[in-house]
Amino acid sequence: MITTTTMPDAPALLSLVQWLSPAFPTGAFAYSHGLEQAVVLGDVASAEAFASWLAAILDHGTGWNDAVLLACALRAGADFAALDQTARALSGSTERLLETTEQGAAFALARGQMGQADAVAEALPVAVGRAARGLDLSAHTVIALYLHAFASNLTSAAVRFVPLGQAAGQRVLAAQHGRIAALAERAAGAKLDDLASGAFRAELFAMAHETLDVRIFKT
Repeated sequence: MITTTTMPDAPALLSLVQWLSPAFPTGAFAYSHGLEQAVVLGDVASAEAFASWLAAILDHGTGWNDAVLLACALRAGADFAALDQTARALSGSTERLLETTEQGAAFALARGQMGQADAVAEALPVAVGRAARGLDLSAHTVIALYLHAFASNLTSAAVRFVPLGQAAGQRVLAAQHGRIAALAERAAGAKLDDLASGAFRAELFAMAHETLDVRIFKT
């Protein structure tokens, strides 16, 4: 016998999934987060190299910092202006700044066009946190899905540009699920003092991206 169980928070969860999906018009597909430069220089030329690069970004780079900023934005009394300024200050290059602010602005614009009155153009993790506060979902859930969307977009970029086979890309992404869940658990209780970045090579790639003669991605 087949039974059907309805999740009480299914509409809220589906709203979050919609906002973070490739179909939502933030233009995430246009940003490689410095991956394009890494591929051109030969640092990322295989699934294994991409897996290491992605893990470093999640553990020690934008993945962790965005998770902390998102966690702080989800809390009652969050100072969104201060969080937005912090997110901007953490951007290691002009292209990284454009990546988070342009996507955040597009996210807010799309939500505004959907009739969401709380839509404000901010750095992406702050904008998502502001929006997700009204969903009554756990911080762990919101952060995990945000990080998964971030990793998924970079995987898509790697599949297109390394290039990786679709199956290889999905294997790399699936292997990050445990890491993403653990990062979300840690970040859910983190504070601004826990912000830290050690993905220096990725930041250098992002800085050098604008010097490429031919560019497919914005960053």
